[in-house]
Amino acid sequence: MRCANLKLKQKRNLRAKRGSGDQRQLARPGGSCWPGPWPARAMLLCELCGQALRTEPEMRRHLLRAHLERESRCPLCSFSAPGFDELRAHVDSAHPEPGPAPAGGPPQCPFCGETGASRRQVEAHVRSRHGHLLDPPVPGNGQQLYECPMCDLVCVNCQILQEHVDLHLEEHRFSEDINVGGSLSDLELAQQLQNEEDRQQGLEEARREREEFQKLQRQYGLDSSGGYKQQSLKNMEREVARGRMQPSEYHKRKADMMESLAFGVDDGKTKTSGVIEALCRYYQNEIKDVRRVWLSTGVDHFHSSLGDKGWGCGYRNFQMLLSSLLSNGMYNDCLRDITLIPCIPKIQSMIEDAWKEGFDPQGASHFSNRLHGTKSWIGACEIYSLLTSLRLKCQIIDFHKPTGPLGTHPRLFEWVLSYYSSNREGGTKVVCTRKPPIYMQHQGHSRTIVGIEERKNRTLCLLIFDPGCPSQEMQKLLKQSNDDTSLKLLRKFVGSLKDKQYQIVAVDGELSPEEKVVRCQASQMFTAERIP
Repeated sequence: MRCANLKLKQKRNLRAKRGSGDQRQLARPGGSCWPGPWPARAMLLCELCGQALRTEPEMRRHLLRAHLERESRCPLCSFSAPGFDELRAHVDSAHPEPGPAPAGGPPQCPFCGETGASRRQVEAHVRSRHGHLLDPPVPGNGQQLYECPMCDLVCVNCQILQEHVDLHLEEHRFSEDINVGGSLSDLELAQQLQNEEDRQQGLEEARREREEFQKLQRQYGLDSSGGYKQQSLKNMEREVARGRMQPSEYHKRKADMMESLAFGVDDGKTKTSGVIEALCRYYQNEIKDVRRVWLSTGVDHFHSSLGDKGWGCGYRNFQMLLSSLLSNGMYNDCLRDITLIPCIPKIQSMIEDAWKEGFDPQGASHFSNRLHGTKSWIGACEIYSLLTSLRLKCQIIDFHKPTGPLGTHPRLFEWVLSYYSSNREGGTKVVCTRKPPIYMQHQGHSRTIVGIEERKNRTLCLLIFDPGCPSQEMQKLLKQSNDDTSLKLLRKFVGSLKDKQYQIVAVDGELSPEEKVVRCQASQMFTAERIP
C-alpha cells in the first residue's frame, strides 16, 4: 500500500505541473507578465513542466531547483526520476536481479533464498536472521547510506536495498492482481456472500423467535391484552356482528356480567348442578360392567364462557372443587367467608392475596405478582397456594413420567383409587364419599376427577369433569334415560391418559393457623411428592 500511495502522489504532482500549460502566463524578464508569444528567438523548454528558458545555465538551475531536488533518486546509482514509473523502469533495466524468481512466486529472502508466504513474513525473517546486515552505520564514519524510497529502511549495501525494493514492487504487483480479479477475489466474494447469508439467517431466526415468544405470551395470557371482562365484551360484540346474538341480549348479558364482576361472584350461566346425584342413581340401577364405583361429594360442573375460553380451565376447575367443599360441612370453618362461588377475576385476586401472604414467591415472580385483568393460565401450584391460604390441607402429587406401557400412567389410577377407597366400608357398590374432587393438571389443560370405577375385569376408569365440555352435553346426564353412551363424556381409561406428566392437587382436611404458617414457609421452595 505504501508503494501504491507513493506512485499515486508522484503522478498527481506531475499532472498538476503539466495540467494547465496552455493557460499559463509566461514570465517576462523584469517581472511583468507577457500575454502573448515570446519574441522570435531560440528558447529552451523544460520537458518536465513545459516552462521556457532563455539559456542553458537557466535551464540547469531550473531543473536543479524545480525538479531534481524533489525527485525520486535511484538507491543504487545517481539516477533521478520524476515519477515512480520511471524509477521502477530504471531499476528493472539498469539493475536487473540475477536469477529472478518465477512470476507470481512467493517472495524470497535476499540473503539465504528462504521463501515466505508474504513480504512481511520475509522482512521479519531478514530482521531476525540477518539483522546485523541492516544495522544503520554509526554517524560520521564516512559510509554511504542507501535509503529505501518507499519506507524508512536505511542500508549500507546497495544489493540488500535492491532486494528490499523488489519486495515492495512484488507486493504492489500482487495487490494489483487481486484488484483486477483472480482466484482470491472469488474467494473473498464467496466469503462475503456467505457472511450475508448468515446475517440474513440470523435475522430470520430472531424474527421467528420473537413471533413464537409473542404467540406463547398470547397463549398463556401474558400479552397485556386484557382479561375476562375485555374478552367477554369483545366476543359478545363478535356474536352480534355475526347475527348469533340479538342486540337486546347483548345489553342484558353485559349488564349481568358487570353486576357479577361488581359483587365478585359467578353468574352461574355455565353451571350444571345435580350430575353427581344423577350418576348415583344410574350406577344403582345400571351396574352391568362395573364392580364398584366411588364418587365425590356433590360437585357442580362449570364450563368455559366467552370471557375465559382458551385460558380459564384452571379457574373453572377451582370452582368445581370449591362447590364440593362448600357443600361439605367439614370445611365450614375454613370457608366461612365464602358463601358463593367467586367469579374468575375474584379468583385471580384471591391468588394475588395468597402471594402477598408469602405463598409461592417463585410463582408470583413468574406472573409479575399480577393475575387480575390478565388472561394468564394457572396450574397446580397456584391452586395449592390458594387452597392453603384458605387453611385447607392439600398436597401436590407429581406423576412426572409414565409408569405403564405405551406412555400410560397406571400408578395415577391406583393413587386415585386409594384416595377414594381409604375408608372402605361394607360391600356397597356405589359409594358416595365425602372426599372432595381432585384437581388434575397436564400440559395445556386441566380437569377435575370426581370419581373412579372398578370394573369387573379389575381395570380402573376415572370419572372426569372437563371444563371444555359445554353445559348442553352435561345436562344430558341428568335425564332419567341415561345410558353408557352419555358416560363417554366422563369416563377415562388407562389408555386415554397418555400425556408425559400429570400433577394432581387433593384436599384432605383443614389446617390450623400454625400449620398454615409452616406450609407458607415451606412454599418458598416448592416441592411435590413424586411418583414414581
